[in-house]
Amino acid sequence: MSALRPSLLDDHHKETGSSSSLHKPLPAAKTKEKPNVRRKVFINLLLNMRMMCEEKMKHQAHRHFFSTLVVKTKVQWTRIFYEYHRLALGLTVGAGFVLYYMIEAVKKPMLACRGSAWKSFLQQHLHYLHDYYWPTLWCFESRAQTIMASFIRSRMPDIKYKREVLALKDGGQVCLDWLDEGNEASRDHDHPERPTVILLPGLTGCSQSEYVKSFVLAVERTSARCVVFNNRGRGGIELKTPRTYCAANSDDLEEAIDYIRGKFPDAPLMATGISLGGMIIGNYLSTRGEKAARSLVAAMVLSIPWNVFVGTESLEKPLWNLLLNRHLANCLCNTVDSMRNMLEGDHKWDIDHVMKSKTIREFDTRFTALQFGYGTVENYYKAACLHDKLDKIKVPLLCLSAADDPFQPLEGIPVEAAKKSSHVAIAVTARGGHIGFMEGLFPTNTYYSDRIYGQLVSAIFNNLHLIADIKKEAMDYSKT
Repeated sequence: MSALRPSLLDDHHKETGSSSSLHKPLPAAKTKEKPNVRRKVFINLLLNMRMMCEEKMKHQAHRHFFSTLVVKTKVQWTRIFYEYHRLALGLTVGAGFVLYYMIEAVKKPMLACRGSAWKSFLQQHLHYLHDYYWPTLWCFESRAQTIMASFIRSRMPDIKYKREVLALKDGGQVCLDWLDEGNEASRDHDHPERPTVILLPGLTGCSQSEYVKSFVLAVERTSARCVVFNNRGRGGIELKTPRTYCAANSDDLEEAIDYIRGKFPDAPLMATGISLGGMIIGNYLSTRGEKAARSLVAAMVLSIPWNVFVGTESLEKPLWNLLLNRHLANCLCNTVDSMRNMLEGDHKWDIDHVMKSKTIREFDTRFTALQFGYGTVENYYKAACLHDKLDKIKVPLLCLSAADDPFQPLEGIPVEAAKKSSHVAIAVTARGGHIGFMEGLFPTNTYYSDRIYGQLVSAIFNNLHLIADIKKEAMDYSKT
């Protein structure tokens, strides 16, 4: 600036034609000093202004950057929501769905059991009880689990069995289907000390039912011997007497267990029941007491309606539960129709009236309660209930249930009673439906329930000395 300023002044004098008479020169000393002072003051002023401007611009640029970023972000999201509203809606719903799944569906199972040797055994040997159960992401709703699990398992090929028909004392018959393991294992099939598992299917099931085959294969992997108990008239066997089966009667099971114990007296025997089959086993355990304890080393049941009244009320709720109810009632009617020649005639029930049943309660009212002498469906359901009979069970028992089971909601599961029981433990998962328990993004034929079951069978038969101690501790506790 000091180099430019004199020339500018000279040019100004030339242009205005100012003379020395109009602008008298100042004294030499002052003329030389004053312009320098003015320049310094002016330059300092400019520098200070420049610094102030730079600081202000820098601060404003900083603010502008963040405000622009926020504005741009808002604009971008706004643009996505307006121009790609379907994508934005899908992302929002998907994020909410995954969050709900992680919070409500993925949980560790709850183990309701007294602080006993049986509980310690389960916690030590069933590692899956300590893990989170991850139900199938796209199919964790209870009814969806129930239906899809059955559909996916139905792809399993039939299992080869060796059938043995067991004649009963009243003239009826049931069939025992022994797993045929082929020529390589045939020499060990009849080994007198080989551990054995007897398996009971559900309401209208048999040895080739999809969920039964899953458990049979789980037993096979443990190298134990497996036999499936088919109820009267099930599994393609002829009904010999006008009597079928029900949840409150375990006479046929008792005869089958006695037969197996007589055939393999030195083989430890474990009982497993699924749904109605589990109720029959529970009835056997609660009514036979110490005899059952001498016959069985342990037992497991899956998805059983502990409280039949609660379960029936749940199945009568519209819409999906009621549809499941009607489907099962139709299956029961078809079963009765296939045995019509033996069941029609002069009996307490009217077979034509039975065939018009639309729900399980109607079927039990018109047929089951009358056939087994209970008179009313209320009396039959009371006899079939197990939630109030845990104190009568004298065999180490594990039950696997789902809190969302449409056949037995959580309020019907005797969790508090199990915490005081001498022999019973109940593992409850948050999800799983009825005999569902699918897991993984792409479910296979092996589910969470199969893994729990296989691990339990292996643990029991590999630690029979511990089971004996468990039974003694539980029996001593029950006497107190």
